Amino acid sequence: MQKKLLAVAVAGALAAPGFALAQSSAEVYGTVNMAFGNFKYSDGSGARTANGATPANVGASVSKWDVANGASNYGVRARESLGGGMSGWVQIEQNAPLERSSNQAIKPASRNSAIGIEGNFGNVFMGQWTTPWADLDALWGIGTVGFWGPVTSLIGRRETTGTAPNYNCVSGEGATPGAVSFQPNISICDALAGGGGVGHAFWRRASNAIFYQSPVFSGIQGKFAYQTNEGKATIQNAAGSATVADPSLMSASVQWAGMGGRARVGGALDRHKDFTTPGKTDTGWSVKGGFNFGIVDIGVAYESLKYKCGTLAFSTTSAATGVVTAAGARPTLCAADGDIDVKQYGVGFAVPVGPGSIRGSYSKATGMKGVVTVGQTDAKEYNIGYEHRFSKRTNIGIGYAKIDNNQNAQFTWTGAPPNQGGGTATTASGANTPLFGSDVSTFFVSMTHRF
Repeated sequence: MQKKLLAVAVAGALAAPGFALAQSSAEVYGTVNMAFGNFKYSDGSGARTANGATPANVGASVSKWDVANGASNYGVRARESLGGGMSGWVQIEQNAPLERSSNQAIKPASRNSAIGIEGNFGNVFMGQWTTPWADLDALWGIGTVGFWGPVTSLIGRRETTGTAPNYNCVSGEGATPGAVSFQPNISICDALAGGGGVGHAFWRRASNAIFYQSPVFSGIQGKFAYQTNEGKATIQNAAGSATVADPSLMSASVQWAGMGGRARVGGALDRHKDFTTPGKTDTGWSVKGGFNFGIVDIGVAYESLKYKCGTLAFSTTSAATGVVTAAGARPTLCAADGDIDVKQYGVGFAVPVGPGSIRGSYSKATGMKGVVTVGQTDAKEYNIGYEHRFSKRTNIGIGYAKIDNNQNAQFTWTGAPPNQGGGTATTASGANTPLFGSDVSTFFVSMTHRF
């Protein structure tokens, strides 16, 4: 009898891991996306020029060969059945820059990483993830070959990962709150001037955020994201402690797919509170979609953004008391209180050719309207090429892509090689941002593998 009981106990112990495995799963996954080619920066105007002024030709053109990394990544995800149709899940994903000169962050959870619960009610999760606004680009961005395309350059006004602006930051002179002549560092505090002077990005991967994705009803799904106000800032003034900024972000979208996925369309609305100016909210809306006609797949996108100008919170403080004694300055692109309006639009296509496809895109970012002192901030991007699919996992592409910047614009692709200054960050936004007015182009061969 004891032997029978022991046999049952051993059998139960051996069966338990198998039972647990059936209720949960884990996987390692990733994408390696690289390109080899020639990369060119044309002459630029060097610095932002006055509206209508003739730029000085700084003669800083450069042509270089590069092996570039296009957001290669790897991660681990796990899911467990909780019963009642619910599942708990977690994902941790990070960049895998296969080049030492890459400007991408090399740290755990630098990409979509979160923990959540999913069920008949939808999917609720928190952590760091692309916003509903950014997710809509999957509906139309079919014209990119490799990773040189409009979504990582003009559309969304470049991509950004991280939190909302934190206005408790040090100045370029290294001063701290309470010091004499405490001024905000424009490259940190002025989100409008960030991202290469093209306005802060609406394509974002939001950190410190909570997300909701609804179930899909008849092809319709809604998404919502809220990025918390963890960057809320206070400073001592003559009246005592005062709040000077309370930045947060909300992003929402609704999208529909039908006819077997051939038709898709979606719209998004974003509100970025205290991003450009404390006490004011930047807003944006977009419509994106596409239709697969069989012989060609077409995608289109339109975005309208409004940045709010006003007065930055910090300025000179008293050496004796450490309290604020003067009003702040304006963001660098704001000549007066008001709005700065910008728009982006684009079209992409993919034509099946055997096991691959000919792909191309054209997009345009209009100039900033409402900027009094500077004009000619518009740019356009186009790319064309062929991508061959060897399998569901492995692609090879060849193509050409170019960004034409007007004299006061400095758009580029996220992941582009160092600018005219090589590895030196010649602008506040980083070493891959070109000089104002510099056109950027590349002829490349790309390789992509997913696992």
